[in-house]
Amino acid sequence: MLFCSTAYFVFFCIVFAAYWAMPWQRARVWLLLGASVYFYASWNKWLALIICVSTAADYLIARGMDSPTATTGRRKLLLTVSLVGNLGLLCYFKYMNFFLHSVEEALRAMGAESSMPVLNVMLPIGISFYTFEAISYTVDVYQRRIQAERNLFHFMLFITFFPHLVAGPIVRARDFLPQISRSKHWNWARLHLGIQYFLVGMFKKMVIADRMAGFSDPVFADPASFGSAAVWLAMLAYALQIYCDFSGYTDMAIGTAHMLGYKLAPNFNLPYLSANVSEFWRRWHISLSTWLRDYLFIPLGGSRVSEWKVSRNLIIVMALGGLWHGAAWTFVVWGLLHGMFLIVHREFRAFCERRPSLDRALQSPVGTVGRIAATFLCVSFAWVFFRATTFSAAIAFVKRLAFWSDGSMVELTFHSCLTLAAVVLVCHILMYIEFWKRMVERLPPAVLGVSYAAIITLTLILTPETAKVFIYFQF
Repeated sequence: MLFCSTAYFVFFCIVFAAYWAMPWQRARVWLLLGASVYFYASWNKWLALIICVSTAADYLIARGMDSPTATTGRRKLLLTVSLVGNLGLLCYFKYMNFFLHSVEEALRAMGAESSMPVLNVMLPIGISFYTFEAISYTVDVYQRRIQAERNLFHFMLFITFFPHLVAGPIVRARDFLPQISRSKHWNWARLHLGIQYFLVGMFKKMVIADRMAGFSDPVFADPASFGSAAVWLAMLAYALQIYCDFSGYTDMAIGTAHMLGYKLAPNFNLPYLSANVSEFWRRWHISLSTWLRDYLFIPLGGSRVSEWKVSRNLIIVMALGGLWHGAAWTFVVWGLLHGMFLIVHREFRAFCERRPSLDRALQSPVGTVGRIAATFLCVSFAWVFFRATTFSAAIAFVKRLAFWSDGSMVELTFHSCLTLAAVVLVCHILMYIEFWKRMVERLPPAVLGVSYAAIITLTLILTPETAKVFIYFQF
């Protein structure tokens, strides 16, 4: 049930009408919980049962940790059970075949004959997202940052709320649980804001991301068959595709939540205008980067240790962040690359601070543009390993980038790809200077209504015939 499908539109209209027709807050919670379970069960009913059982277990564990009679040892034991249970489910469903295959390859490399079994396991959609939500909740309860939720239905809605269930953003309990108890009142301004988010996200996904896939997919499938120009174009296209695909989903999730009276934290803040990789991670997938910071980087010592240990922490965190995305060594390499970028940035920043003239030049408008371009190039290069299906395909792609060769281009024209890229750049700039915000505040309702209708019409006209599943649904 994709956000941009007719099935989801019908589903949400029914839920939306019934939700606001109900005068009782408790009934609204039950409705949303039932709708969320149905939404997930539409993918697979047995996987919906798994998430319900694991959620109920985390609820009971947190209640046990928050009990006045719980000793320190008991609380540690309960936290361990929660972490082992959640990470165990994640490892079994997502990583078991990857680990078995890696062991088999290692044994063969050492000359041993080995044939590991392959498990027929269906990956639960969004398991990486709701597992991290459950872990953050139990850790926060253990550290007494929050109290354990007393209402089972409220806690289950926190985990399964359908707008963010399958691809985030990763929600914190202290941000979401208080909203469930709060009375909801009809608000035209909030409905208007939700529609804006949803339409922008739909346009990003259906028009830009899905069309960019037409440039990137053929080249990533067989990079050796294309020339260097096509490969560079495909790298640019995928960088824009994954941004518009993922941020488009997030915008639709935030918009859907707003229309139901809930607020989800923003997950993107113009990441391709970042002037360095550290800033990029403060703007890209914000809910994941802050989760890794709070629950992994800081417990490892953060940046308040020696430089060597800071570098070690960055490598560990980014490697695990890469592995979180997918069970393949290409994702690990992607994470390691970003870890190296962060280390190099720290060293270069310290180098520039000792040279004021160089620092002023880099902080100038021209220097800032250069830093943004360099950051975008580094991030786009790392996306090659994120997108490639195998490590050998990624290496073949990189060779085409590094060593120029003539060859065929993608069937779609070079100019159409650059036109879409220019549209994304202009929209970034207009958002940066808050042009859209000022325009929405000044335009009369009739003009806004016509604008929304125009966005929907353009989306339907420009959407490619072959729809693409959201990229982050696989994580």
